Amino acid sequence: MANDLKPTADFEETFGKLDIRLGQVLSAEPAPGTLKKSYRLKIDFGKYGVRTSVGRFTGHPPEELIGRQVMGVLNLAPRQIGDVQSDVLVLGIQFRGAESGEATPVTPMTEGKLGSKLF
Repeated sequence: MANDLKPTADFEETFGKLDIRLGQVLSAEPAPGTLKKSYRLKIDFGKYGVRTSVGRFTGHPPEELIGRQVMGVLNLAPRQIGDVQSDVLVLGIQFRGAESGEATPVTPMTEGKLGSKLF
C-alpha cells in the first residue's frame, strides 16, 4: 500500500456532502485575466442548468472539449478566477507530461444523462 495515502475519511462527512454531476461542455474559450493559461467553459448540467467553470484544460484544443461530457462539483462556493466567476469545479487529473495544475477532465466511458449524480 502506498505511504502517501491520506487518512481514512467518513463517507457522509466527506464525499457524501459533494454534489458531483454529469455535464456537457457547450463552449471553451481562453479565460480572461487568469495568472496561468486557462479556459472558461460553459457546461450544461441538464435540469441543474448551465454553469461556468474556469480550468487549466489547455492541453486540449477548445474544439476537443466542446461536446465532451465531464464531471463537475455543483455545490462548492463560487470562486473568482481572473475576470470570471467559476461556479462549478470540473474534476480532472494531471495532464501527462504537463506542469502541475494542467489537467485533463474526468469523463465517462459512455454518454450518460446530463445531471446524473456520481456515486
